[in-house]
Amino acid sequence: MLSWMAWTWPTALVFIGIFSAIGVLTFLEIRQPGGDERKGVLGLTTTRGDRLFIALLGTSYIFLAWLGLVGQPVWWPLFISIGWGAFCFWKV
Repeated sequence: MLSWMAWTWPTALVFIGIFSAIGVLTFLEIRQPGGDERKGVLGLTTTRGDRLFIALLGTSYIFLAWLGLVGQPVWWPLFISIGWGAFCFWKV
């Protein structure tokens, strides 16, 4: 059925995670409108959605840099990306 895109379970889990995060942010926005704006360590005024975007963008750069410089395995960039995401939602 989805053979045109060569889906694998890790790829599906990444997309499920991203769409789940967007769903959680939508729920939080309905529950508490305004996006929880704050000024973080980067000097930007960000909302929850901005912080999710920065975290996802940084995660893609972390993985691309790791694959370009080190290669396999990709467990270390996974842990670094989780730390980056926590930092983004905590301080950015």
